[in-house]
Amino acid sequence: RLRLCRELRSAAFQDFDRIFTRRLREADEFYAHLQRDIPNSDARLVQRQAFAGMIWSKQYFYFDVAEWIKGDPSQPPPPANRRHGRNREWEHLNNADIISMPDKWEYPWYAAWDLAFHCIPLADLDAEFAKEQLVLLTREWYMHPNGQIPAYEWAFGDVNPPVHAWATWRVFQIDRKQRGDQGDLAFLERVFHKLMLNFTWWVNRKDAEGRNVFQGGFLGLDNIGVFDRSSQLPTGGHIDQSDGTSWMAMYALNLMRIALELAQHNRVYEDIATKFFEHFLHIAEAMSHVGGEDGGIGLWDEQDKFFYDVLHLPDGSTRPLKVRSMVGLIPLFAVETLEPELLEKLPDFKRRLEWFLANRPKLAALVSHWNQEGRGHRRLLSLLRGHRMKRLLTRMLDETEFLSPYGVRALSRVHEHSPYVYRHDGMDLSVRYQPAESDSGLFGGNSNWRGPIWFPVNFLIIESLQKFHHYYGDDFRIQCPTGSGNLATLNEVANEIASRLTRLFLANGDGRRPVHGLNERTHADPNFRDYVLFYEYFHGDTGRGVGAAHQTGWTGLVAKLLMPRYAAEVRPCKAEQAAENAPEHLKVAATSKSGRPRDVRPAP
Repeated sequence: RLRLCRELRSAAFQDFDRIFTRRLREADEFYAHLQRDIPNSDARLVQRQAFAGMIWSKQYFYFDVAEWIKGDPSQPPPPANRRHGRNREWEHLNNADIISMPDKWEYPWYAAWDLAFHCIPLADLDAEFAKEQLVLLTREWYMHPNGQIPAYEWAFGDVNPPVHAWATWRVFQIDRKQRGDQGDLAFLERVFHKLMLNFTWWVNRKDAEGRNVFQGGFLGLDNIGVFDRSSQLPTGGHIDQSDGTSWMAMYALNLMRIALELAQHNRVYEDIATKFFEHFLHIAEAMSHVGGEDGGIGLWDEQDKFFYDVLHLPDGSTRPLKVRSMVGLIPLFAVETLEPELLEKLPDFKRRLEWFLANRPKLAALVSHWNQEGRGHRRLLSLLRGHRMKRLLTRMLDETEFLSPYGVRALSRVHEHSPYVYRHDGMDLSVRYQPAESDSGLFGGNSNWRGPIWFPVNFLIIESLQKFHHYYGDDFRIQCPTGSGNLATLNEVANEIASRLTRLFLANGDGRRPVHGLNERTHADPNFRDYVLFYEYFHGDTGRGVGAAHQTGWTGLVAKLLMPRYAAEVRPCKAEQAAENAPEHLKVAATSKSGRPRDVRPAP
């Protein structure tokens, strides 16, 4: 036992049991209310552990870059090359805050896009903390004066996917629902102003030829490509990135939606919403017609019905890099629906939309149905027209390609026996399906996007499908899985993917949790079997946990997927029965003899 006191106390632990018992009771009451609509006891157990991991991963982080470069005055001077090494351009950065980390053990430092995803489940526990985190990374002692958001401690100048606006909007929505009022508009406005600087940084720094086609480097996907996309290419030239461009289209829509919310209270933001709408249209045009009349090729491959990165060589030629990966699915994320009531409240914005329809019909035609009313008279803004979306989803929902029993793989399984090979200067550079650990040295080799299942992109796939369904309704159906003959609405597809992801952690009919892999002790030993580790990523075929074992971080998104919106519609699959069919010990695993849940650390 340990107790922090200002002075020595002779009976420091006299009231220990009373205080500890009270804190446990308070935690139980908190989770009982939060989980009141989740009937499945095993789902409650897993969710509470996920939430506990999110709380546990808060950590004080101190880093003064200027001080680090100069060295400690009481110690020997640092090596001279430190002044010319990594992070030398971030001397303004001075961090001394409690921050949500990927985990306290293996990755005890923050990462910008990780943190954005952390804030979604954290908002259900403590919306104020989630909002503070999103504000923090845009403060002047974090954000670079040029508008860049720091990526992570190893190299603040690296580029993470721009998901901060998405997280800001989602946390605002979650908080507004909890508050029951118009929401924290001051928070929304505060972050929005800084994100406009960041959007401008992207436009000025990551669009090599000024054509609204973006690069960005590895963008969090480490070894997903045939090249290290953050380094100078061995071929020379540059890559027009399907993911970088799609992230920016999503970013434009996120900022447009925030501006529309603010415009309902301050009409100044109506013009800004129009600006981001127009920028989205130009990005959509660029994705379809990269190079245009100059002979370039688009990121969409009509023959393969998929989006690819395009390599621009020094001689002016272009070549699509035909790796079927998550890079080609990210265009799904750029989607937004607009309610008719919102458009009626903002006549200037509506008038500008109508002007584009009348005066830029070719440009407007690139965007899926924004001028056609859908279910509930809604409007849809998306990079994907119905035809392309169906083709893309057909590949994504193919169990021989992307769809795993446990979610959507980062790389198509087709590359297991047909690896993609790029030949250059007598060398063969290849990308092969690897469902678990990487055999590539790219980015240190401790991360793998060539086949495993990653929660952040799967979560965005689910949310995007829900938005598409919000527009199309139940009339739009697609085979799920591909070739099964089972027609499903897009909402049902979203729920199916959510079900497969939660199945990683929930006990099946034999009482086994796929995340435990082949470790018999964690399956059978009562001291292990009901305690879940939230790994960094997961085996694309078996669901075994891979990578950092304690990285609740963005894998904590499973707590959100176990909420009633998803769980109520999750159907047991033939291969893996729902946890309610699990052995009896799991049905009562959330409660000890005293009636107190015994699965997790109590919330503070």
